[in-house]
Amino acid sequence: MEEYTATERPAPVLAVVIPCYNEEDALPASIPVLLDIIDRMTADGLVDPRSYILCADDGSSDSTWKLLVDRHAADPRVKAISLAHNRGHQYALLAGLMEVMDHCDAAVSIDADLQDDPLAIIDMVRLYRAGSDIVYGVRSSRKTDTMFKRTTAHAFYSFQKVMGLETIYDHADYRLMSNFALGLLAQYRESNIFLRGIVPQIGLRSSVVKYSRAARVAGESKYPLSKMLALSIDGITSFSARPMRWIFFTGLISFILTLIVAVYVLISHFFTATSNPGWASIMLSIWGLGSLILISIGLVGEYIGKIFVEVKGRPRYAIRQRLL
Repeated sequence: MEEYTATERPAPVLAVVIPCYNEEDALPASIPVLLDIIDRMTADGLVDPRSYILCADDGSSDSTWKLLVDRHAADPRVKAISLAHNRGHQYALLAGLMEVMDHCDAAVSIDADLQDDPLAIIDMVRLYRAGSDIVYGVRSSRKTDTMFKRTTAHAFYSFQKVMGLETIYDHADYRLMSNFALGLLAQYRESNIFLRGIVPQIGLRSSVVKYSRAARVAGESKYPLSKMLALSIDGITSFSARPMRWIFFTGLISFILTLIVAVYVLISHFFTATSNPGWASIMLSIWGLGSLILISIGLVGEYIGKIFVEVKGRPRYAIRQRLL
């Protein structure tokens, strides 16, 4: 973590953005914690008293929106938007960030389960005031995760790096972004959103705050293995053409091996008297090359599908209702 000494920026109007999907159990616990942190920072002069929370409801099917309506009525600092239908975590987060962009000096994004230590927001704000436009929350450990979750998460980041996608290791979507950084983020208009890959490309002065991962305050995880794999595939195919290049080299190697086998077959045919049907080798070749072809077609289809979505230029999300 970078050290901060002198205060260069005034106390910011801070917006804490929370993407929500079926979080009726977690929000009653997390909202008071975050409001308390805002109150503490306000009392210490770290943030402006106009700081607030904005929850981006991703088309929840439970009583999340009703809960937010009640919270907003009780405390206007709890604001909310509701997406017209479920679009996914990344879209809900982006919608929340774009909503607060013109109404804050800096925004912190954090999940409703508070597994990401909310006290790290205090250090993020200090680093922002010292001059950083982006402050990444990075997990110092995963002791609370299961062995399976920890292993798959590390494999997730390692696989992305091998595939040419540069992300911050052990960083999810817990970060602070200045108003200037949010303005630059708004210029990225692609429909296939992977914020963990986009934000590092902005290239402004950045810092890191490390924290320990905790257990969920309530509810169940909204990111099972299937969604993690889908997010990884989206990130890789949205930011890197390396898999396509790997297909080319795999095909090239297969062609070279084919030439070698062809020489062997010709020599065996013309210079040996024994006849070997070679059933096993033929079957293995058919299944192996067939699988490779299907995987390659699927990967190419993934890229073509993304192009198809992008060229239509449809809205990335629609906001049904606002509580501001």
